[in-house]
Amino acid sequence: MGINWHDFFIVGNPLILGSQIAILLTMIGIVAGVSYLKKWKWLWREWLTTVDHKRIGIMYILSGVLMFFRGGVDGLLMKAQTSRPELKFLDAQHYNEIFTTHGVIMILFAAMPLLIGIMNVVVPLQIGARDVAFPQLNALSFWLFFAGAMLFNISFVVGGSPDAGWTAYFPLAGKEFTPGIGNNYYAIALQIAGIGTLMTGINFVVTILKMRTKGMGLMKMPMFTWTSFIASVIIVSAFPIFTVALALMTFDRIFGTHFFTLSAGGMDMMWANLFWLWGHPEVYIVVLPAFGMFSEIISTFSHKQLFGYKSMVFSIVGIAALSMLVWVHHFFTMGSGPAVNSVFSITTMMIAIPTGVKMFNWLFTMRKGRIQFTTAMLWALAFVPCFVIGGVTGVMLAMGAADYQYHNTLFLVAHFHYVLIPGVVFAVFGALYYWWPKMFGHMLNEKLGKIHFWLFVIGFNVTFMPMFFLGLDGAVRRAYTFSAESGFAPLFLVSAIGAVILAAGFAVLCYNIYWSARYADRNISNDPWDARTLEWATASPVQFYNFAKQPEVKSIDAFWYMKKHNEGLTLKEEEIEEIHMPSNSGLPFYMGVIFGIAGFLLVFEWKIAALVATVGILAGLIVRSFDYNDGFHVKVDEIKQTEKAWRGKDKGVNNHVS
Repeated sequence: MGINWHDFFIVGNPLILGSQIAILLTMIGIVAGVSYLKKWKWLWREWLTTVDHKRIGIMYILSGVLMFFRGGVDGLLMKAQTSRPELKFLDAQHYNEIFTTHGVIMILFAAMPLLIGIMNVVVPLQIGARDVAFPQLNALSFWLFFAGAMLFNISFVVGGSPDAGWTAYFPLAGKEFTPGIGNNYYAIALQIAGIGTLMTGINFVVTILKMRTKGMGLMKMPMFTWTSFIASVIIVSAFPIFTVALALMTFDRIFGTHFFTLSAGGMDMMWANLFWLWGHPEVYIVVLPAFGMFSEIISTFSHKQLFGYKSMVFSIVGIAALSMLVWVHHFFTMGSGPAVNSVFSITTMMIAIPTGVKMFNWLFTMRKGRIQFTTAMLWALAFVPCFVIGGVTGVMLAMGAADYQYHNTLFLVAHFHYVLIPGVVFAVFGALYYWWPKMFGHMLNEKLGKIHFWLFVIGFNVTFMPMFFLGLDGAVRRAYTFSAESGFAPLFLVSAIGAVILAAGFAVLCYNIYWSARYADRNISNDPWDARTLEWATASPVQFYNFAKQPEVKSIDAFWYMKKHNEGLTLKEEEIEEIHMPSNSGLPFYMGVIFGIAGFLLVFEWKIAALVATVGILAGLIVRSFDYNDGFHVKVDEIKQTEKAWRGKDKGVNNHVS
């Protein structure tokens, strides 16, 4: 495919020109700032080459916040276009590109890194481990995700964005209907990021199964660890399906095969089946860790043990199993037949049962509790009614016959936003306010946090509640305009106003991060919330080796038990031994860069150049196979010095951790 240089950069659109200028100025600013502060060596040593699970988690979180901003801008542009009938703010092609990138970015490049980032920071601490099972693989997972995210994001200024929707259905996503390179970005960037996510799933399955501290059986694990474990199992089960589907898509688009194309015997419905065999479990990959976050927050700020711990575990396992048995409900309207539709309608309704169990678990945890209305707890409280709305409308959509009416309307769009925003975004926000001290040694401002909360929750409901009624009135999704005669204008305008309020709430969060980084009190307890799990038995921020002596667990809510019984809270000098830790490595960063370069070349179908770049990938694998670096040992004196610094200099190492 011959790409002319005048087709290389997108020109002629003022919005894209502004983005190109902003990207260029941002890059110049970053390079100039780091150079002025002489921080290149520090950046390389402390962040780009780190294998510390906590720093990798922080990089995931910062990337997710950046991608949330990008996806949010896409959402605002769509709302601006539909705020008035027959508006010409965006043309049809640009609108198609924006709703495609909005969906992909929000699910795969915002929600996923935010959740995986918090998992990286918290899970090893909750199980009393000093790192994940495969630290260098963990770093590689991040850099592959980041390479895929950056590759996908440059599409709107270089070459053109994908425009076949976030589901990329064939034949629309094939060369017959979209001959440009936009959907090549979709196939290649998601493949690279997906490989990184699959590595994360494998890493956390092994970490949780093999690296729990003494006494922590499976039924003593914190609920967030349980949900992270089950989500990782789903990742290992579902992501290979998506990997294969994207590989076949790449072959169709770049190498002329016909797996999904209509010509030469291809089956477009095979793509829909493979996509949703991954796509619906993906919903639970992002929602289950969020459920674990809510469980930790509700238990802590109700000052009670989580109600029905075993039933919560069984319901999570049940959801994981059922998540693989419901994918056809995404295309009831595509001719599977009444018998097939009935089976998948029943399995879809069944998944509401274990979800309902968890709702009652959370409500009974709060019952007769001494509820503390922190910002984190407010997010958990708002989640319950908003998510129930999403769940009830999901049961409506689960009825195959009714779905024929609902499916292609804004009713469906409202439904999945009422599931994913309360079920994921609210959880992430609550988790950030809750675990921020563990990551950075200071708390986010609670007053700003409550302003963020009210703006975002009000904006969310004002944005998406009208879309239920628009959908029931017949407003179709994916339409870039509507007529004045339709009568849709008032509700579309209300929805657009809600999106502005929503954006204002996110802006307050960003300001809160900035304000807290500059002015927040650093002299805080390691356990500011009087929490229940082991991550709060460490310093704030956490020392790089996590635990000087790995704790022994005797109960659910291990740290709460330690405080209640005054056990394991002190550290004797004779208990301190050298700690083995993994060494930093530049190889994961190199692999991310070379994967990004190879992917970019393949997107433009420069096959020989891409093949040459893959030699660099093979070289990295060979170098890794001969890497015999066994890490380093932290000396006893260094451990003593670190422990005394946060436990209290005057009282020595023996001092209580809380």
